[in-house]
Amino acid sequence: MKSPSAVILSRRNALLAVLLAFIGGIGPTSFSASGAAKIKGQRVFTAGHSFHVFMPAILNDIAGKASVDGHVLAGLQGIGGSRVIQHWDLAGEKNRVKPALESGKVDVLTLSPIYLPDEGIEKLTKLALEHNPAVRVTVQEFWLPFDSQPAWAKRPKTIDRDAKTIAELREAHAGYFESMDEHVRALNRQFGKPVLYVVPVGQAVLALREKIINGDVPGIKKQSDLFTDVLGHVHAPIRVLAAYCHFAVIYRTSPVGLPVPLALGKQTEAKELNGLLQKMAWDAVSKHPLSGVKP
Repeated sequence: MKSPSAVILSRRNALLAVLLAFIGGIGPTSFSASGAAKIKGQRVFTAGHSFHVFMPAILNDIAGKASVDGHVLAGLQGIGGSRVIQHWDLAGEKNRVKPALESGKVDVLTLSPIYLPDEGIEKLTKLALEHNPAVRVTVQEFWLPFDSQPAWAKRPKTIDRDAKTIAELREAHAGYFESMDEHVRALNRQFGKPVLYVVPVGQAVLALREKIINGDVPGIKKQSDLFTDVLGHVHAPIRVLAAYCHFAVIYRTSPVGLPVPLALGKQTEAKELNGLLQKMAWDAVSKHPLSGVKP
C-alpha cells in the first residue's frame, strides 16, 4: 500500500472516496512514522460509562501525534454504569449530548451500550442525523464486567482472572458481540445507510489477554495486571488499546508507527508494548465487518 505522502488525490478520486465511505466502508490510510499526510479532523462527542469515558483524552493525544488536522473533543457526558438511554433521558442542563447534536457540530458520536437492545442508540442517532446528515455513530464493544455476563447481576467479590483460558473468555463474550452486531445492522437498515459502526475493543482486549497467556506481551506477565478491580476497570494498556481502536475506526487509519502516548509512558517496556497495542487495534478493526474499514 502506498504511503499517504506519495498519494495525490484528484478531485474525481476524492469524490469517489466520499461515495465509498457513504456506502459503508473505505479503504484505510496507513501511517508511517517518517511522515503522514494531513488527516482531516473530526468533531467527536463521547457519551458513556467508566469503561468508555477515559477514551477521548487519549484519543486527543493520539490524534495530535498522527498529525490530524483539526481533531476536536466536541464534548463528554459520563454516567457511571450507564445504558445509552440514560444519556438520552438525562434532564435539563445536565444533558450535554442533545444540545451538541442539535448544533450540528458533531461529526462522530461515540457510545458504548451495556445491555442490548438499547433504544438510546436509535434516539441519539436519529437526532444526530437530523442536524448533520453526514454524522457517524460508533458503538464500542467492551470487555465483560466480572468476565462473565451472568455475573453482572451476582457481582462476585473475587475473580481469578489469571485462571481464565481464552476459550472460556471467548465463549463468555460471544453472545454480547453477536447482539451488538445484530443491533447495529438492524439500525443501519432502519436508517437506510451505514451510520453506525462497531469499535471492536472487546475483541482486541481478548486478543491481548491471549497473548499474555502465551507470554508474548512486553512488560505484562498476568491477565490480572490489566485490571484495577473485580468489576473490570482497567489500567493504561487497555485504555490505550481502546483509544487506538477508536482512532482506527474514526480516521480509518492505522495507528502503527505512532509514538508512545502519554497514558502509556510509565508502563514497563512502553515502546515495545505500544507497538503491539497498535498492531492489535488495527488487526481487530480491519477485520471487523462493521468497523467501516476494509483491509
